[in-house]
Amino acid sequence: MVFKELGKTGEKIPALGLGTWGIGGFETPDYSRDEEMVELLKKAINMGYTHIDTAEYYGGGHTEELIGRAIKDFKREELFIVSKVWPTHLRRDDLLRSLESTLKRLDTDYVDLYLIHWPNPEVPLEETLSAMAEGVRQGLIKYIGVSNFDRKLLGKAVSKSQEPIVCDQVKYNIEDRESEKDGLLRYCQENSITLVAYSPLRRTFLSERVKKVLEDVARKHNATIYQIMLAWLLAKPGVVAIPKAGREEHLRENLEATKITLSEEEMRLLDSLA
Repeated sequence: MVFKELGKTGEKIPALGLGTWGIGGFETPDYSRDEEMVELLKKAINMGYTHIDTAEYYGGGHTEELIGRAIKDFKREELFIVSKVWPTHLRRDDLLRSLESTLKRLDTDYVDLYLIHWPNPEVPLEETLSAMAEGVRQGLIKYIGVSNFDRKLLGKAVSKSQEPIVCDQVKYNIEDRESEKDGLLRYCQENSITLVAYSPLRRTFLSERVKKVLEDVARKHNATIYQIMLAWLLAKPGVVAIPKAGREEHLRENLEATKITLSEEEMRLLDSLA
């Protein structure tokens, strides 16, 4: 596993995390595969996926419950658990209630990282960030960050927050390059804010042009195009990725991507696909 520093915290986290959207349901709970999903999570942790990303929204809270069951067999201090608060819960009291519920479902005393899932212009950012800082002071949150904030809004959050904003979690992959176009990636790198790439793999809807280039690079490394997509992201300073994997073979495939070293020429070629 490759490790990178989280923001300027001095703490190293796995650069390849585990996204859990769809485990235990999507917008609503799905209890039909609970035992299978708990076992999958345990296998993932044993493989080295100790950076686990979730949210109160996932599975209507059930995803957090399954993670809570899975982590019982492991030392809590060896795990890095991230959760996110939904944009309708960004008022102070609502956020603290959401945090309490998340901790209860995860069956843990704290989350390592707590994020604003999406911005909500109807709630003052200062109020939300102040509530998150309160969670830090109470020992319920270790670090705070944001998700789906563009360059301008991230800058505002950094200026308003009582606690350091250590990351911005955004959609970023070989074809979704908004974080490059609006200057977000550069801003994060220049200010030591970790950029967490969600949806780092496009298993469908890849353009033929991009797919062909990926296939050419993949052949040279005896790899899949998805491993090359991950290797490209992980080679970027200050970037970590949280691919979703619902099957053991995908967990193993993604993990192998951390062993791939792309040449400078290959990085320039992949960068040029924007």
